[in-house]
Amino acid sequence: MSDTKVTWLTQEAYNRLKHELDELIENRAVIAEKINTSREEGDLKENGGYHAAREEQGQQEARIRHLQELLRGAKVGEAPADDGTARPGMVLTVRYDGDDDEERFLLATREEGGSEGELEVYSPESPLGKALLGAKEGETREYELPNGRNQKVVLVKAVPYTG
Repeated sequence: MSDTKVTWLTQEAYNRLKHELDELIENRAVIAEKINTSREEGDLKENGGYHAAREEQGQQEARIRHLQELLRGAKVGEAPADDGTARPGMVLTVRYDGDDDEERFLLATREEGGSEGELEVYSPESPLGKALLGAKEGETREYELPNGRNQKVVLVKAVPYTG
């Protein structure tokens, strides 16, 4: 039994991911046909088309499983409360200790961030995301950097993502 994680998604993101999943499932027959056609070409050891089709099938099946799991645990359209607390689905503005510049990003999964590219997306599972979860505006948190040093970060602002 897998440990399903809840992911907050806007309706637009849910629809986009569901559409991708449906297309991948419809495309299964096309990949199976590629494999069968390549298999009929003879020796499988030296059949590049067969191996490429099998690799494509493996990647596609992995993406299908990922999307199914993600959508199964998705909360759609339930925007987080606008109470200045850092949680998934919020756009966070932070300032790092020793730096005057502020950084804005969406605390969510990569799928939620979509392809707009206007905001960086940080996972709630990342060291920074974990440190900020539950923080209130003005609160300072600390997390470990990849080099082992600790970094302090101040949550300047937290507002719901409007996608």
